[in-house]
Amino acid sequence: MTREKELTVVTLAGSIANLVLLAFKFTAGIVGHSAAMVADAVHSLSDFVTDLIVLVFVRVGAKPQDDGHDYGHGKFETLATLFVGLALAGAAVGIIASGAIKFAHWLQGETLQMPGRLALWAALLSIAVKEALYRYTAARGKALDSPAVVANAWHHRSDALSSIGAAIGIGGALLLGERWAVLDPLASIVVGAMLVKVAVDLLRSSIGELTDSSLPADTEREIEEIICSFPEVSEPHNLRTRRIGTRIAIEAHVRLRGDMSLSDAHAIISALERRLRDRFGRDTIVTIHMEPLK
Repeated sequence: MTREKELTVVTLAGSIANLVLLAFKFTAGIVGHSAAMVADAVHSLSDFVTDLIVLVFVRVGAKPQDDGHDYGHGKFETLATLFVGLALAGAAVGIIASGAIKFAHWLQGETLQMPGRLALWAALLSIAVKEALYRYTAARGKALDSPAVVANAWHHRSDALSSIGAAIGIGGALLLGERWAVLDPLASIVVGAMLVKVAVDLLRSSIGELTDSSLPADTEREIEEIICSFPEVSEPHNLRTRRIGTRIAIEAHVRLRGDMSLSDAHAIISALERRLRDRFGRDTIVTIHMEPLK
């Protein structure tokens, strides 16, 4: 099975689960008179939408290079990561705002509506399903080196976390009575803050890649060490690196003896490029510029 098909299978599994869950949550929220569960259903709806985004962009990102995209289409997958991060941030802000409004109403003496037991069961089921989806999706995303799928995995976990908040609020209200219904909005605010942190991390990485940020300093040091491991090569400089979807691009200038034949120099640089691709992946884009040793 190709990488694209594996990513599609992973994402489809999540989207089907999200579709079933959001239908159940909406039903449980309406029948169980739980605003928290309705909000949680909206969160599942955002998960379903991001699944569709990932499906489209992973397919586009898997296309090989063409006349219009000399470096391939890998950044479309990065763009999907950006959209997932934005959706996650929007969901997090919505959760916080909804919780804050309910809490403000409670402070003003308003009695929050008691939820039904069906809403509690929906929250518990959501926690189990979404955490399982997170673990499965994150593992496959890392194995297939797909930032977009890993980002989508975090969206699954965000839904599990929001369901935990809903379960605490619903369960607390059912167990302790109406005066403790305020646990629902308080828990949602805490969960929302956690999701903001995850969203910021995803947005930072995707924006960094889209703006051609360099690879981490330790990765660049490793690249220089590999270059310097060739005794014929010296003085590596003008090192430039960036990530293009699942691939990385490496550009560097090196010096070779001026009296070396072009054939020998080419053989050395070709061996160096192979070594870098062996370490960072066969699709790594490597450009080495040769200069005579002064």
